[in-house]
Amino acid sequence: MIRFCPEVKLVDKCKDLEEAVESIKKNSPQLVFLDIEMRNHAGYEIVNYFDEINFEIVFVTAWDNYAIRAFEVAAIDYLLKPVDIERLKKSVKRVIQKSAAKNLSQNLNLLEKTIESKSISSVIITEKGNQIPVNLENIIAIEAQESYCNVYCTNRKYLVSKNLRHFENILADNPLFFRSHKSWIINKKHLLSFSHSTNTILLSDQIEARLSKYRKEEFETFIA
Repeated sequence: MIRFCPEVKLVDKCKDLEEAVESIKKNSPQLVFLDIEMRNHAGYEIVNYFDEINFEIVFVTAWDNYAIRAFEVAAIDYLLKPVDIERLKKSVKRVIQKSAAKNLSQNLNLLEKTIESKSISSVIITEKGNQIPVNLENIIAIEAQESYCNVYCTNRKYLVSKNLRHFENILADNPLFFRSHKSWIINKKHLLSFSHSTNTILLSDQIEARLSKYRKEEFETFIA
């Protein structure tokens, strides 16, 4: 892979996590490509070997579906096997342009919890370069704003550079959330009332979401 990224210098290749940990402590790399499925350990367990992770990690995995959603939830970069070269170049470019290592321990802990429990309870929200773990139960609604989203929570609102499809994919199996409109996802836990005449949904903190007329029947089943 490295031959496609001349800005990356390979310092070591390791056969398992223990060997990788020793090499990282010895060589102090800026970037580690780490396989999820390794002998004796899962790659994300690397968080248990360092008090502070001060290097970037891009995971390489053959997993798909649920595990990929777990990476999205934790805002951690990954490459799917077989590795797409253009995707590899984008990952390296992202690392060069902006470091996220200061948040990596927090994100890896969330990744490990999500994969092992097979349930999504929190999501990493990235706003203005800051990464904040948010409990799903505290999300009132998500509103699309072109290629961005407003994420309304019980304590504040976040403007996130992700589209609504990103959140819809993450929340696909969560019974609390419903895509009520092309521009809205709502949390049933925060539902206060619904107006048939205006097709609006009143939520906690007086947030008004829209309901598509084409989704009325499905919405009524959802809240029943």
